[in-house]
Amino acid sequence: MVPAISVRGVTKTYSEGSSKVPALQGVDLDVEPGEVVLLMGPSGSGKTTLLSIMGCILRATSGSVKLSGREMAGLSERELPAIRLANIGFVFQGFNLFPTLTAGENVELALDLKKIRGAQAKREARRLLEHVELADKCDAFPSDLSGGQKQRVAIARALAASPRLILADEPTAALDSYTGHHVMRTMRDLAHTHGRAVVVVTHDSRMLEFGDRIVPMEDGRIVERAVGSALPNLLPQAGSRFFEYGGV
Repeated sequence: MVPAISVRGVTKTYSEGSSKVPALQGVDLDVEPGEVVLLMGPSGSGKTTLLSIMGCILRATSGSVKLSGREMAGLSERELPAIRLANIGFVFQGFNLFPTLTAGENVELALDLKKIRGAQAKREARRLLEHVELADKCDAFPSDLSGGQKQRVAIARALAASPRLILADEPTAALDSYTGHHVMRTMRDLAHTHGRAVVVVTHDSRMLEFGDRIVPMEDGRIVERAVGSALPNLLPQAGSRFFEYGGV
């Protein structure tokens, strides 16, 4: 099976004046359709940078990034938006919903980018909201929704393009435990039932049970074992079994 996303030897270096700051140092990672991968590690470990490169938002300094087997590294800036639109759904900590649009209209806006409009867009938006158990909130504005409901609207919007890959950056950070678990169950269902590849950046140790694989990062690298690193301090509830690169 071709991985949904594959990175090989990926590096990212930022320039700060005359200084060079390495953010990623030779990262290799495959994510298969149907699995949930949690990227975990201390602040500054490179998790969000890696997620952004996987999402074709940032360019790697060097290395290979393949989306469903297609190399992304050599594509022009003009080609990348269409690639993102067709293949990747993004979910963010801050929800990023338009406050003056209803839940349904927020999803319809994403459908509009795929030229799905009018009555068809309304039907599809309602179907997507039903998929995340929010069909009854189609006409509600974000101000009338709880944090968990807003995040599920954001997930419905991310699904508007029927993406192969869903990338989520701290999707439960602003949520209580119950609501965070609901959101992660939705993510897991997208992978296990609908065959999406799901990558989640999180500091939230409560979400460990939802990962098919826990990928620990430290100092811009994926670490096979987190012994002696900051991860055990970050995730005190997790047993040592979580720090084996490749799974739980």
